[in-house]
Amino acid sequence: MSLFALLTQLSGLATPLLAGGMLILLRVGAAVALLPGFGETALPPRVKLAAALAFTCIVMPAVLPEGIASERLEMRYFLTEPVIGLLLGLGLRFFIFALQTAGMIIAQSSSLAQIFGGMGEGQPAMGNTLTLAGIALFMAMNLHLRAAELLIGSYEVFPPGHILPSADLADWGLAQVVRGFGLAMAFAAPFVIGGLIYNVALGVVNKAMPQLMVAFVGAPALTLGGLILFALVAPLLLGLWLNAVGAFLDAPFGGRS
Repeated sequence: MSLFALLTQLSGLATPLLAGGMLILLRVGAAVALLPGFGETALPPRVKLAAALAFTCIVMPAVLPEGIASERLEMRYFLTEPVIGLLLGLGLRFFIFALQTAGMIIAQSSSLAQIFGGMGEGQPAMGNTLTLAGIALFMAMNLHLRAAELLIGSYEVFPPGHILPSADLADWGLAQVVRGFGLAMAFAAPFVIGGLIYNVALGVVNKAMPQLMVAFVGAPALTLGGLILFALVAPLLLGLWLNAVGAFLDAPFGGRS
């Protein structure tokens, strides 16, 4: 009888712990599904699930002592927690979108848009290169650990079951979209300017020598120039991208605490 009493006592202690772990997994799992490096389409679902469980084990000891655990999960948790996790994951995923968009614009400006990569998404080779380099830097600089800190800190801004008003969320989401497209256009600006200068020069040469097939002469030069410029500028662009990701992790909610 003493054994059954002990098991009953242990089950009573484990119930709030399991409920709290499930509550954290709802938010963390949704965020990890979009995090750079962990939310890529090339990763098998089992790896993503293992990563979500690992992040849950990291976040759980930090937030459970604050009274997050509950003996039962209310239905509203299954609605609010995944939404909060998706918002946090999207905040970092927009930086990957910025690299992909910049790569697409760069490839169009360099006549290399027809060359596709192999990450499961139809994107030019330059976008694929920038994306892989960005993910590698994200992991090498331990920004995935900063992402875990972001998840832990999110419980101060978004307590379980609570979410910011829709107007505030809309402003925050719009700011992330604007930042992503701003980064993409800033990264692609040297190539767009170079392509414009090339086309203007090509038009001048064609006007001066109508009999010369300038397109056949200029197309290889444009491609070669684009590749050389990409090799020179890509390290600088990735450095700026890494600084932007770090700035977002320092103040993900615009100073809101």
